[in-house]
Parts: sequence; C-alpha cells; structure tokens
Amino acid sequence: MGARDQSAGLALASQLEERTKKRRRVGILGGSFNPIHQGHLIIADQVYDKLCLDQVYLMPNYQAPHVDPKAFLDADKRLAMLELGIAGNEHLAIESLELERKGKSYSFDTMDILTKLNPDTDYYFIIGADMVEYLPTWYRIDDLVEMVQFVGVKRPGYQLETDYPVLYVDVPEMAISSTQIRQAVSQGHSIRYLVPEAVRHYIEEEGLYLDA
Repeated sequence: MGARDQSAGLALASQLEERTKKRRRVGILGGSFNPIHQGHLIIADQVYDKLCLDQVYLMPNYQAPHVDPKAFLDADKRLAMLELGIAGNEHLAIESLELERKGKSYSFDTMDILTKLNPDTDYYFIIGADMVEYLPTWYRIDDLVEMVQFVGVKRPGYQLETDYPVLYVDVPEMAISSTQIRQAVSQGHSIRYLVPEAVRHYIEEEGLYLDA
C-alpha cells in the first residue's frame, strides 16, 4: 500500500469513527427552583428513564423572562437546595450557566451556548404542560426548536396541544408548586414530603420563606 493509499485509509477510518461515536442524550429541566421540590425530581428522573437519556441537568435561571417579575431567592441559596435535592442520584446534575451569565435567562441564548460547547450532545428540553401553549411567545422559538427536542410532561388541568414538535412523556401527576411550598412555610404549615428532607432542613435552618 502506497503512502497516499494509507493516508486515504486512515482518513476514512477516522470518518467512520466519528460517525459511529455515540452522541450523548441530555435532558435540560429549567426553572427558578425556588425551592426545588419532589415534583421537579420525579419529572427529571422519569424523563431520564423513559427516554433512556445519559443524564438530566436541572438548570436554575437567574431571572425568568416569561413570568411576572418577582423577587427571587438569592441564587446561591437556590443552588444549595438543588445540590441537596439531587444528592445520591448520579443521573441528575446541575447546569449553572444561567446563574453565571445573570440577567434575564432566554432559553435560546442558553441553548445556543450549550450546543456550541457540546456539539456531540442532543438536548431534550423538558417543559411542563402549563408551558406548552406559550411556546409561540418564546424568544426565537423557531430557531430554538432546531437546537433541541422539546419534551412535554403532563400537569393536572392542562392540555398538551401545540403546532411545535413536542415529545410527550407520561409522569405521575403531582400538583406541587414552589409557590405552594413558600406559602405553606410562611403560614407555618408542614412541607414534609413535599421537598427532599435535606432541603426541608435547609429551609428551616436558613429561615427561608417566612415572609413569602
């Protein structure tokens, strides 16, 4: 075999290796996580399992652009609760890019960065049924749907209908919200079993949400 043939053979082998290299399948579950609760964790774990993903990242936003302005808990405290909440589950991790960038967190901008940093990864962007109908209002949604596969999960009282490509996943329905938890704490009610026990202790020790 001549040098030219050998070089061509090596180039072909390299191309074949690139084509057969396994792409990572990663879920992204965004939100304020103010605080993280069992509903978040069930969604992340169920989507991981049913879509056979490599991992699911919980991605706290710094300031969500699609909701009414409200005072978010300090990012470091929300991040601490996330770390406590996912402890012990190797399939879950945290993506802190939006906290690091600060400002309003537009999903397009974030996923544009992530897809460029990780070209070997296919992203599955997880949203609740309550967000499906608002997809047409998302910033640069037509570009975003080219970057990620949206995954819609059921939520009591909402219909999963949209013209955008959404992959639907059934998960156990749990009517738990962070708002509900903050209100319960401020009113002196129990949040046991609504949040991971380590998160509940953190909320108590830090005196969070007492004036929610």
